[in-house]
Amino acid sequence: MDEPGAENGPLKILIADDSDSDRLILKTLLKGLGHDVLDAANGRDAVRLFQSGAPDIVMLDALMPAMDGMEAARQIKRLAGERMVPVIFVTSLTEAGDLAQCLEAGGDGFLSKPYNRLMIKAKISAFNRMRLLHQALSRQRDAMRERNRQLLEEQHVARRVFDNIAHTGCLDAANIRYHASPLSVFSGDVLFASPRPAGGMLVFAGDFTGHGLPAAIGAMPVAETFYGMAGKGFDGSDILREINQKLARILPKDMFCCGVMVEADFAFNQLRIWNGGLPDGWLVRSSTERYSLPSLHLPLGILGADQFKAEMDVVRTRPGDRLLLMTDGVLECSDAAGNLFGEEGVRLALENAGNEGHPFDALMRGIEQFTGQLNFGDDLTLFCLEMIDEAGLAVLPDALEPSSLAGPTEWTCEYEVRERTLGEFSPLPLLFHICMEVPGLRRKSGEIYTLLSELYNNALEHGVLELPSEWKYTQAGFDRYYEERTVRLGRVGGHYIRFRFHHKPVGPGGRLHVVCEDSGSGFDFRNHPALQSAAVAHSGPRYGGRGLVLLKRLAESVRYYGEGNRVEVVYEWCP
Repeated sequence: MDEPGAENGPLKILIADDSDSDRLILKTLLKGLGHDVLDAANGRDAVRLFQSGAPDIVMLDALMPAMDGMEAARQIKRLAGERMVPVIFVTSLTEAGDLAQCLEAGGDGFLSKPYNRLMIKAKISAFNRMRLLHQALSRQRDAMRERNRQLLEEQHVARRVFDNIAHTGCLDAANIRYHASPLSVFSGDVLFASPRPAGGMLVFAGDFTGHGLPAAIGAMPVAETFYGMAGKGFDGSDILREINQKLARILPKDMFCCGVMVEADFAFNQLRIWNGGLPDGWLVRSSTERYSLPSLHLPLGILGADQFKAEMDVVRTRPGDRLLLMTDGVLECSDAAGNLFGEEGVRLALENAGNEGHPFDALMRGIEQFTGQLNFGDDLTLFCLEMIDEAGLAVLPDALEPSSLAGPTEWTCEYEVRERTLGEFSPLPLLFHICMEVPGLRRKSGEIYTLLSELYNNALEHGVLELPSEWKYTQAGFDRYYEERTVRLGRVGGHYIRFRFHHKPVGPGGRLHVVCEDSGSGFDFRNHPALQSAAVAHSGPRYGGRGLVLLKRLAESVRYYGEGNRVEVVYEWCP
């Protein structure tokens, strides 16, 4: 026999008629067609039987005592809820108004008295097909609803994993303002900021093609690469190369990431910027002094490693200058007429900021006024960084977390960089990593990186490249210094820089002994102004001389040998 409720199978049918003879005739006909029948003599009993019997189809007389068929139909439809239960009125009514009232009460069709077996069979088959179609559509809807729930849950899980990787870093620093409006649970936009071990900040803003989980494919490795390499002391160019190579390998051909990388050096009031495909950034100095920072590169993930250029442009700044970065979502905001906010909207908003207004607030206000609401049609990210005294950022968290592995406590290591490698490779992240293998030193990561950085840069720039530190005492000389540095790095040869480390435990802490030696001609360390006194070192608006003062402040002892091209530093630490 067919399954109950199948198109040709038996159905459970409820009939209600106050005429015993009519009810008996209809019941007999239905049973003869193979259906199960529940019968009631009035509308009230029909409602009760519907609740207990859950019939597939209901057949009601319109006029009955206790409760008429129309009221019974209304209650049955309400009890059925989302379940499709066809209600057929079995009546001798012929007036259009009466029939219309039956339909308004919830009726789906009519059967006329006296009964006709063929018509009853055809009507029941037709309404059963409608019922089965409704059930199939309901199952599909429920399946789609469940699938959407699962997809949404997967996005929330991906979001939690991503947030664990892409933590806020130093986005909560006092000199940072930002806004991020994702179009979906998982945004195509990313925004990362990390303190650098030797001071300053690294910032990356990106805009992936797509939204949701497809964007997460690239966002997660970018976050891990950025924070991992930034914490180890790599500069922005090295991180860009690694991100580009990773995205080019893992992303489909039609996906890429528009991005901007910023290195902020607050001590020297300097920004280094690389923009690949994002809208122009803005350096805002005052209401009338603004500088556009255009994109000069292709997005990340398009070019191979041999074609990708990661050189960053240097921008001199002043305390109080503000850098604005944004994703395409800002330009693509639209008003009710479909007009885009665009670059003109950004320019007008910054002009309206005035001398006292913050450019971030002015731009957010301009977007809200233009669109009429903060409801955007794309992922939107806006970021503002203010150049301030680095001392104000002393509360930034350490970039390195304690390791769960036990590292060496007493060891010696020697490392040498020679010839062309000096111009192509910075050994600082590697040397830093070696020192960080000592568990306790990880808590001193900022001081250790500063110490190594100053030793290496002094050996490279003043020893090997023979760049005079005095050039950095003025802004014009500073620019000349770094232009000449690039030129001399391109032809360096016949030189080396050698590091020798020895660490041993001392009490609850330890002592790190570092020797840095270079093959250059040295410098007059005995009369160097930075080594004379703090008053001399800080007199005047200089951009150089800071490194040697830092070494003296951080280390237990600093000694120079020969012509200054061999330096020994002793760094002692306690937990």
